[in-house]
Amino acid sequence: MTTDGADYRRLLHGRQNSHQAPVDGADGFEDDNLAAPQSPPHNVGARPQRDLGSADWGVFGSMKIVLFKSKLNLLIPCGFLAILIDYTSQNQGWVFPLSLLGIIPLAERLGFATEQLGLFTGRTAGGLLNATFGNATELVISIHALRSGKLRVVQQSLLGSILSNTLLVLGCAFFGGGLACGKTEQAFRKEDAVLNSGLLLMAVMGLVSPAMLYYTHTEVNLGQSALALSRFSSCIMLVAYAAFIYFELSNSRRRDEASEGGGGDQGDDDYEYAYPEISKWEAVAWLGIFTAWISVFSDFLVDAIEGASKAWKIPIAFISTVLLPIVGNAAEHASAVMFAVKDKLDISLGVAIGSSTQISMFVIPFSVVTGWMMGQPMDLNFHLFETASLLITVLVVAFLLQDGTSNCFKGLMLILCYLIVAASFYVYADPNIDGV
Repeated sequence: MTTDGADYRRLLHGRQNSHQAPVDGADGFEDDNLAAPQSPPHNVGARPQRDLGSADWGVFGSMKIVLFKSKLNLLIPCGFLAILIDYTSQNQGWVFPLSLLGIIPLAERLGFATEQLGLFTGRTAGGLLNATFGNATELVISIHALRSGKLRVVQQSLLGSILSNTLLVLGCAFFGGGLACGKTEQAFRKEDAVLNSGLLLMAVMGLVSPAMLYYTHTEVNLGQSALALSRFSSCIMLVAYAAFIYFELSNSRRRDEASEGGGGDQGDDDYEYAYPEISKWEAVAWLGIFTAWISVFSDFLVDAIEGASKAWKIPIAFISTVLLPIVGNAAEHASAVMFAVKDKLDISLGVAIGSSTQISMFVIPFSVVTGWMMGQPMDLNFHLFETASLLITVLVVAFLLQDGTSNCFKGLMLILCYLIVAASFYVYADPNIDGV
């Protein structure tokens, strides 16, 4: 996700915490003049003090906040039930959905721990953390699939994440925001949307070239040139994404400095009250715990895909491209719609388009490089049907975002486009299924 989206999500936690208890020392003033509200100092990015509001520091307090605060955590036992079923009956038709349900709360809590750690590192480094861990769940699942040699599952699941974020999530956000806010149009920062759209088109370029070589049979070394091109293009895409992150963080820092000199805005003021709920090292520990937890469940999830496809009589392409992204990112999808309903469309774009940019420019090329190191022939040739679907999707979204406004009809268009794409994958017979 983009830096701005991560900042606003941290602001949301700050608003909640600031209403729970006053800042220490505020209730000790007897003079009304001294107790009057004052503008907070603009030291954006400053490290928070340890005694912050109602934060309950300690191991048990941390467990209470992390494990019992979110109602989604009620789904965590589904993952253990999947492991039990796998060892007792090996019924893949049940192992797959239970593993998927078990991963949903872990992915949401992983994002929570990342945001908490970002509050200690400051605004700029916090944005970098969110950019790194924003799609950690997809990355973990991809690595497990690579280890199992399921290259098509990796390609289709990452493609599906881009399609669902750009069409379904953004469409629901536009549609829900238009209905809830009662406005003819909602506005967002056109510059950020255009920049992300350009990166998505660059990613499509990286995918189109190997596919063209493959289908036109014009490779210099048959079967090797497209793979070599994919690895070279992946390295270039990773460099481009690193430059994009640096550009975004530099702009964020300059905006912070400008707000300090010009009195700031409400967003910067709210950031001063964004207090962490757990300590820095507790956040680091929870990051490691949830990543390992997701890794375990992902292992069972990937192994159960083929069995679930046979048990449900559903194509693997549909499971990988539609079911995995929708259910696996359910918490993130809900947050995008929630922010749009509150007329914070820039945050919704950060979740939807920013996440798609990260997957296309970081997770996909990183998977190619990781497969290279594992000795797996993972490449950027997603084949004709998948590449064409992505190209058309990116073009449709880029055209709808170019004017910097949204409305209900735009949202409805995106949702209907996603239904067409999903139905296409349901009837799609993947000719490369043996390569899973």
